Formats: sequence, structure tokens, C-alpha cells
Amino acid sequence: MRLPCRPPHLTRHVRAARACCAALVAACAALGAAAPGTPPTAPLPSRMADTGGGRQLVTAEAPRASSTTGTVTWWDRRPDGRWTKAGSTPARFGANGLVEGDRREQGTDTTPTGLYDLPFAFGTAAAPAGTAMPYRPVRDTSWWCQDNDSRSYNRWRDPRPADCRAGESEHLADYGTQYAHALVVGFNYHRPVRGRGAGIFLHVNGRGATAGCVSVPRDAMRSILRWVRPAAAPHLAIGTRSGPTALTRT
Repeated sequence: MRLPCRPPHLTRHVRAARACCAALVAACAALGAAAPGTPPTAPLPSRMADTGGGRQLVTAEAPRASSTTGTVTWWDRRPDGRWTKAGSTPARFGANGLVEGDRREQGTDTTPTGLYDLPFAFGTAAAPAGTAMPYRPVRDTSWWCQDNDSRSYNRWRDPRPADCRAGESEHLADYGTQYAHALVVGFNYHRPVRGRGAGIFLHVNGRGATAGCVSVPRDAMRSILRWVRPAAAPHLAIGTRSGPTALTRT
């Protein structure tokens, strides 16, 4: 015996119900496939082992250790412990990529990975309005000593001391573009190891990759200086997206 045909309006309702069920099944499957633990969408600082303990953090992330470009992002930690992005910009790294900070060698044009404090700022141009970090104006007598035989190794000196050879140091005023605004990075700074490297900064872009510093566009550097606050114990974390030098291992 032939069954009567289903009315057209009921057929449409059945098809809609089936489509809805299929969508729900797909959504449940996607949720079931998500990795346990911290969601992948969590802010980068929340996925890091150490952020320095302060309320401000700058991250400089490269896709891989051989990269010369990447992204700098600056973050604020809210009273509830959550991190929020305050800004982001394209960045440049050393001409020979990145290397673990404790394995770096001076003169290799590599950017040291790791977590560092930001002792002070300086510049050939005046500090942007609102800058709270200690800011040293660059004069013609201002030098960064990179002489391994000097007692002033990896230090700002004004004027240059006799035991710090000019040929082994940076005359800061010669880099009016790059050092228009800069933050000193605490790499090899507090207990300097000779031969590891000196004069690592976060500064304004030059023509291309750096000799080991991290650089950003001038407007971004000015924004960072207006944002950063010494009382917030700011740090800079340098690393890659994955691998042994990944920021999430910091």
C-alpha cells in the first residue's frame, strides 16, 4: 500500500531540522578537538612561564630563529591578572637572526632571546611628551662602550673614558635616525660577560635588519615611550613563535 505524500511545508521543516542538527554535531566535534589547558587564543603573556613580575611587558616575536622581521607588542596586566594588548607594530631583528641570550657572541649580528628589564631610555631627539622613563639626551660626547678590555664595558659613558677605545664603541650621535628614541635592553647589562655583547636596544628602524637590536618604526617607538612606566616594572621578552627560543618557553 502506498503511503500518502508528506505535505510540502512539512518537508521543508524536516530539512531545516536536519541542517540544524548537522551544524550542532559539527560544533560539538570542533569543541571536542580543542587542546586541553590554556586556550590557544589566550594572550601571549598568559602562555609564558615568566613575564618579569611587573604590570607591563613588551614582546618581540619572530617566526623562527633565522628571521630578521617579526612583531613587537606591548601589554598591560590588569588588577585581575589578565593581560591586554596596548599596541603592536612590525619589528626588525639582527641580520643573522636570533640566538639564545646566554650563547650569544659579540659581533655576530644576532638578537639575544630571553627576558630583560629596561633600565632607561635615551635619544638624539627630545623625549615624547608624557615619557616617564629616565631619558638621557644624546650629545656629541655620548658613547656606548663595547670595548671588552674596558672597565666601562656595556655602559653609557659621557664623555668616553680613556680605556674605552673609540673603534670598539658606538658614538651614539652618529645614529641620529636609529637612536632618535631608544630603550636600553638589560641584556648582559647588570653583570656583563665580556665577549657576549654590548649595546642591545629597542630603537627606531634604520634601513634594514639590525646588528642585534630590536627596531620598530619611529611612531611606534614614540608610542612605547609614552606608554611605558618605571613603576610598572616593564620587561622585554624576545623570542620566536616555536622551538627552543620560543617566547612561551620564557
